[in-house]
Amino acid sequence: MNRLHRSLCALLLAVATLLAASSGFANGQPAPESLPAGMNMYVIERTMPKLGQLTPAELQAASQKSCGVLRDLDGKVTWLHSYCTGDKMFCVYLAPSEELVREHAKRGGFPADAVLKVNTIISPKTAE
Repeated sequence: MNRLHRSLCALLLAVATLLAASSGFANGQPAPESLPAGMNMYVIERTMPKLGQLTPAELQAASQKSCGVLRDLDGKVTWLHSYCTGDKMFCVYLAPSEELVREHAKRGGFPADAVLKVNTIISPKTAE
């Protein structure tokens, strides 16, 4: 199993755990298959050493920088949320293309090790 596949599996496990713990969260999030034509959902894997050691103020500053770049992209890209671990971040974005997601990363100075298009979301509800 390659590193990217392991990372994606870890992300999916984290998302499934979060959804199981809070079904209200899942109800408020868009599903990839329900997005308007031309819009896609992406998971971005970012390697950021010592991410888990950042202070709330540092995380706020990084979020503000990201939001500024999103505004500069004229609302073409939407950041839904991110999962922060010790040295990795997994972000969920809506965008018309992978290229625009990568442009956001480039302009913001953020790594984008992998940009993966999400086809569907499953959760424990899927088993019912």
